[in-house]
Amino acid sequence: MQIALFGATGGTGRQVTQQALAAGYSVAALVRDPAKIPATHPNLHIIPGNVLNAEQVAATIQGAGAAIVCLGNTSANPDRVVSRGTGLIVDAMQSQGVHRLIVVSAIGVGDSRHQVPFFFTLLAKTLLRKSMQDKEAQEAIVSASDRDWTIVRPGGLTDGSATGQYTVGSGSGLRAGPITRADLAAFLVAQIHDTTYLRQTCAIIGSRR
Repeated sequence: MQIALFGATGGTGRQVTQQALAAGYSVAALVRDPAKIPATHPNLHIIPGNVLNAEQVAATIQGAGAAIVCLGNTSANPDRVVSRGTGLIVDAMQSQGVHRLIVVSAIGVGDSRHQVPFFFTLLAKTLLRKSMQDKEAQEAIVSASDRDWTIVRPGGLTDGSATGQYTVGSGSGLRAGPITRADLAAFLVAQIHDTTYLRQTCAIIGSRR
């Protein structure tokens, strides 16, 4: 199966690329700067482009059996790039009959506001306000679609190797906590064929030892 990947040059996207390829999937990655993915692999297909370009998004979706969206905001991005790009991804999936959609959001978005510490709530209302609003708009687009979606809200992301030890919950009782990008990526790749959280939003944190 081929996976359409958006946000492949970010920390989580790089991990998803590596782990999906290791699991035997092909990966079609839409990236603005192909030089940021120096690794080569016979099953890795780099598509130069922009997630705000509908034709380039459609080309990335073509032939895919699932899409994983790891888009994020940086100072170099246009406003609402995450939600606008996700809207184009959903449109392309609908046009091409691709159903499985896995999207990375964040704990603190939407109805998970109470799951984060007070200091993060302050950040979400100030420095991170635009980013959080963009994520909320993204979640609204995904949850309103007719795709087989899963929205994944990780806690604070850290570097480090995969531990295989993490906690996932679809309720409101899971409090924010750190998780490695490698563990998050492992969960995202596993969702390609796992329907446990089909059309649900779930939170994920690293297991505390």
